[in-house]
Amino acid sequence: MKFTACYTKLEDCYMGQLLEWPNVITDGKTLEECREMLMDAAHEMAIAYHEDGEEIPQPTILVESLSIPLEPYIANALE
Repeated sequence: MKFTACYTKLEDCYMGQLLEWPNVITDGKTLEECREMLMDAAHEMAIAYHEDGEEIPQPTILVESLSIPLEPYIANALE
């Protein structure tokens, strides 16, 4: 299954979370370590969900880069 991972750079580490499965969250010193820890957390969570008879959330999120020109709005607000 493919999930959408979101990474946040913190002061001394990266935090990672699966958007479709917010219970899967972890951190790592580097982005690569965080990615590995996130996959491990997903595996462990999948086992726990299976043991509890819960369904794993299905990946349904679409992420895209969206350019939004804010300069005209900021300029108008400053007038």
